[in-house]
Amino acid sequence: MIFHQLEEKRKKHGTQLFALIDPDAKNDRILPKIIEIINKSNYDGILVGGSYICDNNFEDRLKIIKNKTDLPIIIFPGDSNQISKIADAVLFLSLLSGRSSKYLIEEQVASSRKIYNYELEVIPTGYLLLKTDKKSAVEIISNTDPLDMDDTQNIISHSLAAEYLGKKLLFLECGSNSNSSININLLKKIREYINIPIMVGGGIKDKKTAIKLANNGASYLVIGSLIEENLNHSFLLDMNESIRRSNGND
Repeated sequence: MIFHQLEEKRKKHGTQLFALIDPDAKNDRILPKIIEIINKSNYDGILVGGSYICDNNFEDRLKIIKNKTDLPIIIFPGDSNQISKIADAVLFLSLLSGRSSKYLIEEQVASSRKIYNYELEVIPTGYLLLKTDKKSAVEIISNTDPLDMDDTQNIISHSLAAEYLGKKLLFLECGSNSNSSININLLKKIREYINIPIMVGGGIKDKKTAIKLANNGASYLVIGSLIEENLNHSFLLDMNESIRRSNGND
């Protein structure tokens, strides 16, 4: 089981690093290059998914990714159409920061039969969207308000709810290409309350930020737009190896 293997590796070596690939037409030209860079940059796995996909070629792009990497591929679905037997697992997301039934249960019901038929490994995930100074694609698509990072107690309550609902993973999301990541003190406070692993994504723009997140409660770090912006494996490899050294990884 992919998640079990990742957790065993995390418990032994520390924070695990995920590359996020947006499988949209805008990346078609550079998709092979993105995968090549990821393969060279010491990641532990790949998340595939996006809020905006302007065509029906999700499956075709997933095939390209699968054929060019040996890393585990986990779907990070923007909706119930982003389900494929090509992947190794799927984050079964519930947008707990919002109150839209579509993203709390309807999309989950719509995708459940496909997941069963494809025998995909499921990773139940509580998904919390956090507010930054930039409106995220998730906020726009889901039409839900993000949680204010200054309201620590409210976010802790949502995090505990995710754990009590039986989620295996808590995903704290600041949005793709956000101008800022989660507040470090907030992350540390959440870590005091919950026992399930914490995945952190959005706004991770530099090595210093990534190291702070890894050292203050992030079980998994997700790097997305930074890969597309740089297309430089030396930069990413240096960042990832620095995270591992600071976090006790080999």
